[in-house]
Amino acid sequence: MSNDTVKIFDTTLRDGEQSPGCSMTTSEKLKVAKELVALGVDIIEAGFPIASPGDFDAVRKIATQFGDQTTICGLARCRKEDIDRAWEALKEAKNSRIHVFLATSSIHREHKLKMSKEQIIETAVEMVKRARDYCPDIEFSPEDAARTEKDFLCEVVERAIEAGASTVNIPDTVGYATPAHFHDVITTLKKNVSNIDQAIISTHCHNDLGLAVANSLAAVEAGARQIECTINGLGERAGNCALEEVVMALKTRADYYGVNTNINTKRLYPISHLVSTVTGMAVQRNKAIVGKNAFAHEAGIHQHGVLQERTTYEIMSPEDVGYVGTNLVLGKHSGRHAFRDRVQSLGHTLDDATFERIFNEFITLADKKKEIYDSDIVALIENQVSDAPEKWSIARFHTSAGTGTIATATIELADEDGKIHCDAATGDGPVDAVFRALERITGISAVLEQYHVGSVSSGKDAQGEVRVEVRINGEMFNGRSVSTDIIESSAKAYLQAINKAVGRGEN
Repeated sequence: MSNDTVKIFDTTLRDGEQSPGCSMTTSEKLKVAKELVALGVDIIEAGFPIASPGDFDAVRKIATQFGDQTTICGLARCRKEDIDRAWEALKEAKNSRIHVFLATSSIHREHKLKMSKEQIIETAVEMVKRARDYCPDIEFSPEDAARTEKDFLCEVVERAIEAGASTVNIPDTVGYATPAHFHDVITTLKKNVSNIDQAIISTHCHNDLGLAVANSLAAVEAGARQIECTINGLGERAGNCALEEVVMALKTRADYYGVNTNINTKRLYPISHLVSTVTGMAVQRNKAIVGKNAFAHEAGIHQHGVLQERTTYEIMSPEDVGYVGTNLVLGKHSGRHAFRDRVQSLGHTLDDATFERIFNEFITLADKKKEIYDSDIVALIENQVSDAPEKWSIARFHTSAGTGTIATATIELADEDGKIHCDAATGDGPVDAVFRALERITGISAVLEQYHVGSVSSGKDAQGEVRVEVRINGEMFNGRSVSTDIIESSAKAYLQAINKAVGRGEN
């Protein structure tokens, strides 16, 4: 393979958001998009403009704000109204791409589309041309390509390139392929599509068999020069190819693949945690590249080897991916300058107002716990990520619980006008009582689906991080908060989810 660049096409804001419970507000998408630009992704698929007014608005704002820094892409089915709507959202971007797709496999043709091969080709050509009239950068995806007959796939791809597609994306839509199979698909296209040199071959792999990254790498080996992926591997069902994994595989094994990317890998760990915070989807401890255990060594023989020579058991440096451990760094006597320097070294850029809020929280935290770690600072920053409308905020609360007693919670909430509302409830433990009291005051009935507690750093006085996922009126909402008081953190996380539901109802 030649020593050239593989484009990274990030679809966290489109395919990643389609994961159950991972929906984002427009302001949250803008924050993630900003970090994707800093990460160095070549294309951001910002959404599916025709899907909803919210999706359209998000794509339009991302295109307007970041379209001069990277390519902003909108997804469209091979339908006139989809393509027109996508262009309407993208037209303010200096660098824009319309991504059109149409299923090609026999199972999709027969059961979903009710279309013949001839109709598929005719529609694909017509819609690629329509998109090309708006925009010079067009991507075409034959959906479920991995299960499409190879001769027909070659014909569709050739005609799409003829019609004006400059990128042809080969999706393994249902995660059916294996590396050898997928390598063969790409090789077949390169050998049999006469105009394949006029387009970039892309790959979009799902992880149903746990092979999304492996399949994407096999495609690169066969000649693909764009990878579609998501932060933390988010996506429908088992997810997509994980950006951080495939990028670090290409970087670490550059000796074999002979290609590079434009990704600033030191931004991988920060953006992983941002996306986790925004979506409420926790990163598993043993997740490759960005999990808490990714650079931990428990076995004595491993520890000895690392102390003697890091490369004995580490094929990557933690610094290469911007890993944040639990290094002790600051105390309550540290000034603003030292704190700002540490925030910047952790990969975060804050405006003055946000910096002041977080610095004041840092000083308050330093009074509560003796030792402040990098992970504590990151947690304070991530606490500012959510833009859930503050319909309700906690003014005061009190809980009482113990063996042989009934757990109770009394809470005062302030509404948007500052008016205080107070109520109390009993429950099966103090957390349950708090949740019931919040529901009584807000008038929101919720079903708790997930409740997770974990420590941010080490020590008995460590901050506790609480993540909740609740179902309200059939829709999933997540909340997250950190505090040295687990009950307080639980209350704030649950209220954040309720506020999101209230905000969704008002929009």
